[in-house]
Amino acid sequence: MRKSHPVRRAVLAGAATVSGIVLLLSLKPASDPGSAQAAGQAPPAAAGQAPQGGVNGAVTGDAAQTQYGAVQVRLTMSNGKITKAEAVQAPKGGRSDQITASSVPRLNQAVVAAQGAEIDAVSGATYTSAGYKKSLQSALDKAKASAGAQQGSGGAQTLTGDVAQTQYGPVQVRVTVAGGKITKAEAVQAPKGGRSDQITASSVPRLNQAAVAAGNADVDAVSGATYTSAGYKKSLQSALDKAPAGGGSSQAAGSGGGQAATRTLTGTVAQTQYGPVQVRVTVTGGKITKAEAVQAPKGGRSDQITSSSVPRLNQAAVAAGNAQIDAVSGATYTSAGYKQSLQSALDQAGG
Repeated sequence: MRKSHPVRRAVLAGAATVSGIVLLLSLKPASDPGSAQAAGQAPPAAAGQAPQGGVNGAVTGDAAQTQYGAVQVRLTMSNGKITKAEAVQAPKGGRSDQITASSVPRLNQAVVAAQGAEIDAVSGATYTSAGYKKSLQSALDKAKASAGAQQGSGGAQTLTGDVAQTQYGPVQVRVTVAGGKITKAEAVQAPKGGRSDQITASSVPRLNQAAVAAGNADVDAVSGATYTSAGYKKSLQSALDKAPAGGGSSQAAGSGGGQAATRTLTGTVAQTQYGPVQVRVTVTGGKITKAEAVQAPKGGRSDQITSSSVPRLNQAAVAAGNAQIDAVSGATYTSAGYKQSLQSALDQAGG
C-alpha cells in the first residue's frame, strides 16, 4: 500500500486544526457575560449603586442619628453619576471635630469613586462612617425613585420617610408605589422594648394595611397605640412627599389631580441650638407657592422668636423661589435651620 507523502499529511493536519477552531468559536456559549452588553443590553445594577437614569441636581439623604450626633449626606448628580458628595450634618464638638474633619472628606471621595454606598468605614470613625453610609443610601434611594419617574416606566418606586421621633422611640416608614398606588407599606423602625414590643406587633401591621387601603397618609390611629400611630403617619407622609413628579398617583404624591403641576415636599429636620426646624413647601409649575414650618423651636423665648421670624421666612421663600433667603434679625439659628430644611425639600424636587 502506498504511503502518504509527508507534505500531504501536514496539509491535512493543518486543515483539521483550522476546522476545529472554527467549530469551537461557533459554539461560544450564549451566557457569555459580554454578550448582553454587545447586544446593547445593560447588566442589572448592583444594590447600592448610583442610578443610571439621567438624574441631575442635588439629592439630600435622611439624617442618620449616631451616638455622637447626626450625619446627613447630600449628593450632586449629573446624568445619573455622582459628581460630588458632602456631609451637610456631621458630629461636632470636642473630639468629634477632629474625627469629622479627618473622616468626612475621605468618605466623600470614596462615594464619588465607588459611585454608590459600597464604601469602607474610615478607621477611628466607626459611628460617623455608619451614619454616613445610612444617609448616603437614603439619598441613592431618592435618586433611584426620581430616575424611575423620569424614564416614565411606571415601575415600582421605594420611598423611605423621615424618622419621626415619638415618646417611646423612633418610627420610620417605607412604602412601595407602583402604577400610582401604594402596594406595600412597612415600618423599618418602630418603638421596641418592654410594653412597646406588644404595641408595635399589634399596631404596625394594621397601620401598614390601612396605608395600602387608603393610598395616602390619612389613616386612623390604632387604639392603644396613639404615639406610634402619630409617628407612623408623619413618616408615611414624608415618604409620599418624596414621590417625584409624574412618578406616583395624585393620591400618593399629593398632586391633587394626577398632574405634575402641584407637589408638596417636606424637608428633612434641621437640628438647631434651640430645637428642630422642618419646612414643607408646595411647588406649582416649578415655583414655590407656599412654605410653612411644620417644626420650629418652642418654649420660653423661642415662642416669640418663632412667631415673629417664621412667617417672614415663609414669605421670603415664596418670593425668592429658592433657599437663598436672608436670615431674620434676632433669629439666626432658626433662620439657618429653616434654610437647611428648605433646601432639602427643594432637592427632592430636583431644584
